[in-house]
Amino acid sequence: MSHHPAPVSAEMPAHPITLEGYSVLHQMFRFRWAAWNALGEGERLGVIKDAEQTLRPMEETGLTALFSMVGHKGDLMLIHFRNSFDELNEAELKLAGTRLYGYLEPVNSYLSVIELGLYDSTVKLYKQLMERGVVPHSEEWEKAIQETIERQKSAMSPRLCPKIPDHRYLCFYPMDRKRGEAINFYTVPIESRQKQMEAHGMVGRRYAGKVQQIISGSIGFDDWEWGVDLFGADPLQFKKLIYEMRFDEVSAVYASFGAFFIGLRVKIDGFSEWLGGKLPTL
Repeated sequence: MSHHPAPVSAEMPAHPITLEGYSVLHQMFRFRWAAWNALGEGERLGVIKDAEQTLRPMEETGLTALFSMVGHKGDLMLIHFRNSFDELNEAELKLAGTRLYGYLEPVNSYLSVIELGLYDSTVKLYKQLMERGVVPHSEEWEKAIQETIERQKSAMSPRLCPKIPDHRYLCFYPMDRKRGEAINFYTVPIESRQKQMEAHGMVGRRYAGKVQQIISGSIGFDDWEWGVDLFGADPLQFKKLIYEMRFDEVSAVYASFGAFFIGLRVKIDGFSEWLGGKLPTL
């Protein structure tokens, strides 16, 4: 029996090239303060020592961080950056194995992978390949795409595999691009989406030095399409940045947002203070 190659399209592909880096897990907990406060001092010290022995090495890598949450959505948030989902699950299990875990009630979590969308590079590369007569999705096409991915991943390594920023404040939220019957971001031509994302990115760049942003992709991993982490020394900058971005076409027309979570960084050295009901200085 003869085998025929799969048909290929002569149209420019709709999806942009993406680069993926660290796997990311956000864990949100409610702390059982009543049960904790009922413990004797000696029991508390034992729980704290056990927690510190587990969490300190994780924090020292720069890939796990604790945050005291503001509001009713939780009390404590942990963020983990790791090389794989396997390592994220190991971090979960280490935490679950501590005596502290008996006082933590999971209320939310979010799983994603740090992502950079290469809209500008994608459109340029697609056009170059098609001008050369390379058929989309052909072997030559896919080879060129892979070469671009490897080259860009090397150049973008610090952004794909960063340490968790050491700022005081965190704003985390998930988001989607609308895909309803009347408004659907995914039916917009890739050249138009590239221009929208370029304008969107220009706003973010104006906040360089004030807000550090890490975008992670979660399509197929969690309930929303992306997770956004904003880190900074002044939480008002989060409001200003997000508000200004709302006027971009890509946000004004095509964006949907989930719940927002605000946290204040708590280092392990100050965790015992936090457990004592006092917010430690950074």
